Amino acid sequence: MSSSVGIDVSSATLAVHIRPEGVNFSVSNDLKGFQLLVEKLGGYAVSMVLLEATGGYECNVLKALQDADFPVCRINPSRARDFAKSMGKRAKTDPIDAAVLAHLAEVMPPRPCQVMTPERALLRELLMQRDRFVQQRDDDKRRLKQARAPSVCLRLEQHIAYLKGEIQALEQEIAQQAAALPDDRVKQLTQVKGIGLITAGKLMALLPELGQVDKKEIAALVGVAPFNQDSGKQSGKRSIWGGRSQVRRALYMACWVVIRHNKDFCERYKALRAQGKCAKVSVVACMRVLIVRLNAMLKTGTPWKEQIAHS
Repeated sequence: MSSSVGIDVSSATLAVHIRPEGVNFSVSNDLKGFQLLVEKLGGYAVSMVLLEATGGYECNVLKALQDADFPVCRINPSRARDFAKSMGKRAKTDPIDAAVLAHLAEVMPPRPCQVMTPERALLRELLMQRDRFVQQRDDDKRRLKQARAPSVCLRLEQHIAYLKGEIQALEQEIAQQAAALPDDRVKQLTQVKGIGLITAGKLMALLPELGQVDKKEIAALVGVAPFNQDSGKQSGKRSIWGGRSQVRRALYMACWVVIRHNKDFCERYKALRAQGKCAKVSVVACMRVLIVRLNAMLKTGTPWKEQIAHS
């Protein structure tokens, strides 16, 4: 008999539920706890371990379970909460949440997480830190426009200069780490005009499924796949939902460059605008085509076909 496991992750502890045995226990969210968790799960025929994305607190236990060859999947917390509500469970405690995750693991289609290699994990961390510094720099630039006291303006200018230096240093590290990845997909992606090193790095670190799944799944993973809103005779407006927001933001900026320089995308964007679509809807439609083509390029190993737009 196979068992499904749900793990509710917090900064200090892991609440575990094994279904259908109904076994509950808790371990610490550290190396000692991971060893105990792997030892206890070793006594069951585990078909799936399910846990939520919890601000990074889940990363170490996820890797520990993958290293121990357990099929493990990480999901958005909203999915688990929606499932709990659909089952009539309104109460929320760590053991209850673990039981809900175990139940969801039992019924959801199996899709273990991609194994995060040390090289990709380091690249992901560098990219996330760069994003934090960029956000702080932009925030300080806005504050500088509103500041009046000379001493405050001076400190903001000094902090902005410091952040710019740190961003440049991080970008050099990102380039080195991207080159250290055990595949050449970053090099392939950067050959596309509009896909720079940072965007390519984010696609590799945050979307490891790129080039390994079909076009519908890759669009849904990014969050650019339109979902139907139909019921009976009523045909609702389709809209995108979910997906990986960090990947989507990077792809959004890259797509504008692709639209500007690639004839196919330029004409597609103009045609959508001519149909009365707003700019954001039009660029999201182009983003969907872009990620599908990038996925196909990496999957088949064929080069990107560039058609230059004439200005």
